[in-house]
Amino acid sequence: MTQINVLVVDDITNTREDVKRLLYFEEDITVIGEAGDGEEAVALANSLKPDVILMDINMPNMDGIQATEIITNQCPQAAIIIVSIQGENEYLRRAMAAGAREYLVKPFSSNELADTIRRVNESTKKRLSLMGLQSLASPRIKIQKGKIITLFCSKGGVGKTTMACNLAIGLAQSTKKKVALVDLDLQGGDISVMLNINAKGTIADLAQESDAMDMGLIDSYLVPHLSGAKILPAPLSPEQAELINLERVEELLHILQENFDYIVIDTSPLFNDINLAALDAANQILILVTQDLPCVKHVKTNLDILATLGHSDKVKLIVNCAGIESGIKITDLEKSFNTAAFAVIPWDDKVVRSAINKGLPAVMSQANSKVGQSLLDLTAKLAGSPPNSDEKNTEEIPRRSIIGRLFSF
Repeated sequence: MTQINVLVVDDITNTREDVKRLLYFEEDITVIGEAGDGEEAVALANSLKPDVILMDINMPNMDGIQATEIITNQCPQAAIIIVSIQGENEYLRRAMAAGAREYLVKPFSSNELADTIRRVNESTKKRLSLMGLQSLASPRIKIQKGKIITLFCSKGGVGKTTMACNLAIGLAQSTKKKVALVDLDLQGGDISVMLNINAKGTIADLAQESDAMDMGLIDSYLVPHLSGAKILPAPLSPEQAELINLERVEELLHILQENFDYIVIDTSPLFNDINLAALDAANQILILVTQDLPCVKHVKTNLDILATLGHSDKVKLIVNCAGIESGIKITDLEKSFNTAAFAVIPWDDKVVRSAINKGLPAVMSQANSKVGQSLLDLTAKLAGSPPNSDEKNTEEIPRRSIIGRLFSF
């Protein structure tokens, strides 16, 4: 049985829920996403590649007619069905001119809705086949997965959060692609403070949602930044970390990877199950080290553990806050770890503190400084490096505790 993937677009939440209920018992029809306005519909149509879109007309920001016209040009494999309480000929004419394949007037029965979806989907597949676009008509379109960049060090105070913010904002500005920044330091995350954003909801609130997690739900919790990046903040209080379980985090990262080009993850200084999920999912793992002996001790242990877990090929060593006169020489660090530094970020207390206090990362506020330029250079290297193979990233890793993971043979 060929599955028909459907995107539901309506600015009224209850209406979207009603549509999902009408389609609940249709075994060959699956609702894969929801959008509350035309702009969101265009974005989800491009990322989710649905077979059929149920499109309302009257919505804020961008109405259904405008969205239909854009989606028809950008996603010809998607068949659009206009759904509206308006039954006038003028609306019908405008909808069809924009590229809609069918028009349904509310209210309608579950049978009427399902039959229309099947009929429109079948005719669209035939049309695409005749046009020589059968690859677009395939229900198994391969989605290009985004690159996950996870920052980690089991010693605190090495500058992970500052670097995570700069890398995410730098990637968003330089590549003009979709970038998400996720704060997985669940008991003490400071990304929202570093970027001076007010979060109405956090990852803890998202994890407690009773609805199935999809991009529409996740997007309602992502905070847009003026750079173009979107941020998922950490819980507002430490005890809320207990509300977030491993399964929800894995599901979150999977969906983000299918909808964003880059996902930057800040972590807590612990080897716990949630951090292990972020390390397993990563295409690149950035291990931060500073020029002091306690940090060197931690990083040596980190590298050994990551090697045991099979992540050595993903690890990049970043020397942060470099240039302290009394610190261990960078060449000695590289000899100790038997690896060359992927990047060296200089220390400049004035620039870093100013950026933090202004809530504007150095790559935005002081891009011409040595720190800002070094971070931008690192961003360019990360954007230009090829992702690991799909086989390696998608290999299923048995879920065991950290002790079990490290000492199983």
